Amino acid sequence: MTRRNLLAAAAPALAGQTPANASAIDSTAVTRHDAAVEAYLKLQITDPASRWYGGFPDEYGLCYAGTAAGSWTIFVPAFLHPGSNFHKNSLMIGRLRLSAQHLSRMQNAQGNIDNPITNFNSPADLSFAVRGAATAAVLASRAGDRELSAIMEPFLRKAGGALAEGGVHTPNHRWVLCAALAQLNELFPSRAYTGRIDKWLAEGVDIDEDGQFAERSTAQYNPIVDSALVVMAAKLKRPELLDAARRNLNSMLYLMHGDLEPVTEISRRQDRNQRGSMAGYWFPLRYLAWRDRNGQFATLAQKFQNRYASLAMLMEYPELSAPPPPAAPLPDDYEREFRKLGIARIRRRSLSATLFLSGNSRFLNARGGEAVVSAVRFASAFFGKGQFVPTRAEKKDGAYVFEQPELVAAYYQPLEKARPVPADEDEWYRIRKERKATEVCRLVQSAEVREVANGFRLRVRSGGTDNVPVAIEVTLREGGKIENCAAAPNTPDAWLLANGHAEYRMGANTVRIGPGLGEHRYTQVRGAEAKHAGPAVYLCGFTPFDHTFEIVFS
Repeated sequence: MTRRNLLAAAAPALAGQTPANASAIDSTAVTRHDAAVEAYLKLQITDPASRWYGGFPDEYGLCYAGTAAGSWTIFVPAFLHPGSNFHKNSLMIGRLRLSAQHLSRMQNAQGNIDNPITNFNSPADLSFAVRGAATAAVLASRAGDRELSAIMEPFLRKAGGALAEGGVHTPNHRWVLCAALAQLNELFPSRAYTGRIDKWLAEGVDIDEDGQFAERSTAQYNPIVDSALVVMAAKLKRPELLDAARRNLNSMLYLMHGDLEPVTEISRRQDRNQRGSMAGYWFPLRYLAWRDRNGQFATLAQKFQNRYASLAMLMEYPELSAPPPPAAPLPDDYEREFRKLGIARIRRRSLSATLFLSGNSRFLNARGGEAVVSAVRFASAFFGKGQFVPTRAEKKDGAYVFEQPELVAAYYQPLEKARPVPADEDEWYRIRKERKATEVCRLVQSAEVREVANGFRLRVRSGGTDNVPVAIEVTLREGGKIENCAAAPNTPDAWLLANGHAEYRMGANTVRIGPGLGEHRYTQVRGAEAKHAGPAVYLCGFTPFDHTFEIVFS
């Protein structure tokens, strides 16, 4: 279990709250939590001879300090909540003690921990661990359980010293670290903690005009930052910190597909182009729905309530169990440009599309229900540099027009003043600038995307040098059934659409692509980016190239 998985189980600790009335907490959260207890009990290493005694191994046999700290938000709430099957069960104390002893061995002299797959002596990973561990300690403190508190206190105090001095290496780490210090400050008030928070906050929160944080990590780090800001706002009594979380959540309302999967292609982190979920946003959505009486946030939070609301969170923050504001519909019929992000978004209920206005070879993806076109790209076999990557786009006469600077290639004459050329490739290319260019070839490429009923009409053009092979690639999400295509040579899951229309069925939905073009069968043209995962339909021709086709969903 990684630190990211840990956060799904760990509850943000919020200041100034009284313990929740147990009867107000949804019983499904208690039932789900008890199942998690069972899983943790089975996973924990109880062999005293093991190097990892008290830890929780992953599938590779690696143990993470963060997972051990996260187990506290499993054992402690179960022990304290009267509705749990493990209420006042001494086994919870014993297993908590085991994990605390394991943590003490994994915590170094400075107070930091390691993440065995990437980070060592890491204040950043420590802050993720504290986010969960401090929640458990707050619950124990509010319940007046000194035995539980005494087990957890040594790790947390030592961690506090490390976090008050430690560094970070990604933007989100600042706010996770600050939230952890805010939680510790509630338990053990210290000017060292709040002073360090102030120093990080003096840099300003990294949110842009489109409502995205610097990493633009819509499926992974956005919700972590939102949660951290909410925790700091509540614990430090600084409601102004909620503004950035609020702006990000409002932005995300327009960066979701019909099935609530977030747009991840804008991410600068490892979730880029990956399938994700909005579930991680549950806490900030629910918090701000209650605080702002925001019906849209309430609607979105409710969709994840039954599966993702943690017992620790509900116990620590009773307002999360209060009746939500009246539900309001989520936006599902709009066209909106995010200029800072370089994208445009179109939603027509179940139809959803993202247009990438610059810097991305996949200039369009779209979906209708379960049928997903994950990317539309094209490339020309022009001197190994013909991948179309638009540098600008604008809407003209109802269509988005994507443009790329002219591509130029040439051949080169002997040096006018002959001299020996070193046998070094880099030197060859440096000197080539001194040679006269002849047989100059040029290529201009563009694409247009126009919305039509239930889909889009695309026009792709490439010209300037004749007889250049061009291949349009329409990549589909795996798992469906394709019809009316022929297998392309030498490339798995590549399909030629020479004429007519291809149909791709996925669940209850279908996407129709065409008319096709089949002047050649060269799909992986030299200089093109590698084929994406999933079946891809290719429309192939030669320059001068000008082909219009549609992608329509049903």
